[in-house]
Amino acid sequence: MQSQYTLLASASRSANMDRIIRTFLERRPDGVIVQLGCGLETTYHRCDNGKTHWYAMDLPHVIEYRRGLLPEPERELYISGDAFAKDWIKKVRNDVLDAPILVTAGGLFHYFEEHKVIALLRMIGQFGNMEVVFDTVNKRGMTMMKKKYMKQVGHADAQMFFYVDSAEELAAKIGGNVKVIAEEPYYRYIPKNGLKLSTKVSMTVSDQFKMVKMIHLKL
Repeated sequence: MQSQYTLLASASRSANMDRIIRTFLERRPDGVIVQLGCGLETTYHRCDNGKTHWYAMDLPHVIEYRRGLLPEPERELYISGDAFAKDWIKKVRNDVLDAPILVTAGGLFHYFEEHKVIALLRMIGQFGNMEVVFDTVNKRGMTMMKKKYMKQVGHADAQMFFYVDSAEELAAKIGGNVKVIAEEPYYRYIPKNGLKLSTKVSMTVSDQFKMVKMIHLKL
């Protein structure tokens, strides 16, 4: 059975992504948003500014299911395929030749080994004028996820690999001119009013030890 904390963690991811996307579009009104591993996310409906081009990308069976529940809006295109292949980013860049692009990856990278994530980030960076934002954990946070939280959400057998102790160290591994725009504690901007004491304590401990975080990179 899920705790209030695990339920809040999922909602907090969406809230953090929304905040970062809105800030990006305020800074770059001509920007484009690409959501990797979109699932059934409805970010477009919450954050669209009336002119942005959006892309929602996931595996073919997920996109098929998404279309059945959430028909494509006017300016959001669904793309089915492999996030680690170049097809999707080639298409997006061909559609919007010079526009700044923010790629979001919510709840995605945990399940892949570091070398695959780094290769993906390098690939995205090759297309120029790119930013990426994702949620992640540090090593201690990964231990807690495997030991406790994945059991609570019914995925105790999930294989998880990727964690980030330092965004600057990750940027160095990616190489090139990658810059860290932000490395934020996950719950910094999440209201705590009305939450159980145990949930508040878990949030505070998580942020204090940087167990869960949002990372925003300029590639």
